[in-house]
Amino acid sequence: MHIRAGAERDLRRLQLAERAAGSLFRELGMDRVADDAPPPLPVLRRYVHRGGLWVAVRDGSEDGDGSEDGDGGSGGDGGGHRSEYDGDAEETPVAYVMTEPVDGALHIEQVTVHPASARRGIGRALIEHVARRAAAAGHPALTLCTFAEVPWNAPYYERCGFRVLAEDELTPGLRRIRAEETHAGLDRWPRVCMRRELAASRGESESAGP
Repeated sequence: MHIRAGAERDLRRLQLAERAAGSLFRELGMDRVADDAPPPLPVLRRYVHRGGLWVAVRDGSEDGDGSEDGDGGSGGDGGGHRSEYDGDAEETPVAYVMTEPVDGALHIEQVTVHPASARRGIGRALIEHVARRAAAAGHPALTLCTFAEVPWNAPYYERCGFRVLAEDELTPGLRRIRAEETHAGLDRWPRVCMRRELAASRGESESAGP
């Protein structure tokens, strides 16, 4: 598996991955989330143009290693959907992460792993990739908003080094994001903001370019 910057050619595949991963929420009775539309193409393009979209591409010879995967709002575990998405095709992205700066930190807007490629450590690899780049760029932390009780959301991110923020720790940008989520109806289930501190990274800044 390797990680590269997302490109225009990836975007419709990412939407398919999002739909497949989102369907896992139906098993938890969260049909409203499962039925959510994937990010529209203009939104995905914006992240591409700003350098905030990264995709994981599986090498054809790779096998699963049994490790856990998770994401920040869609599925990261589950059964195959190969009829609509060939997760092993050459240069086909099987997972992606979207990030943007929020109040000085690098905010993870979305992490999604296609269920056919789950439990291979791909979600964690994407998180570590953006963590290294964020540290090299001088961001002090990663942040995200996620479901508190979905096994592949907040509990997973805690294992990746994130902690839940108290209400009085939320920055203005995180409060704005939470307000948007509330307006979208996501607060039917408990949501939390999380943060992972990053060690200052020197000597990597030159490799952190687009």
